[in-house]
Amino acid sequence: MSNIVYIATSIDGYIAGKGGDIKWLTEFPNPDGSDYGFNDFINDIDALIMGRNTFETVNGFETWMYPVPVFVISNTLTELTGKWASKAELIKGDLKDVLSQLNARGINNIYVDGGKTIQSFLSQDLIDQLIITTLPIVLGGGIPLFGDSQQLNFKHEATDIYTGGLVKNTYLRDRGI
Repeated sequence: MSNIVYIATSIDGYIAGKGGDIKWLTEFPNPDGSDYGFNDFINDIDALIMGRNTFETVNGFETWMYPVPVFVISNTLTELTGKWASKAELIKGDLKDVLSQLNARGINNIYVDGGKTIQSFLSQDLIDQLIITTLPIVLGGGIPLFGDSQQLNFKHEATDIYTGGLVKNTYLRDRGI
């Protein structure tokens, strides 16, 4: 079982700008039409867990971009709403219990998305791999990738450099330190 973060950040560590703005993610030239490795990544994933705020953002997208089951984790929502509500399933509970339920359904490799959700997984040491693409922009504020957390050691596995100055780093959780 692996819980994997695949996300883009600004140089100063934000996953969304002030007010949740994500337009900056699409403003960089991409003359090659690269997906920055996303399709290769998603082909190895069984499902995605995202938080409520991320799902609300996804509801604003023109197309549904996830070829795997999507679970929205929220302990306050009673149902999903929005144009993509039928494409996702609401789940509730303690993260370890949720993961056990998903594992019992044969879901083992999980893409974890959304600032608060990622931070919650990190606070319980439930992230096995971080794949972080840094875009060459300083946002100066917004939604940070990392919040307060315990120290967690990761081992650098790979770096990919893309046109336009995007740099993707892959890290594996090092529990041996």
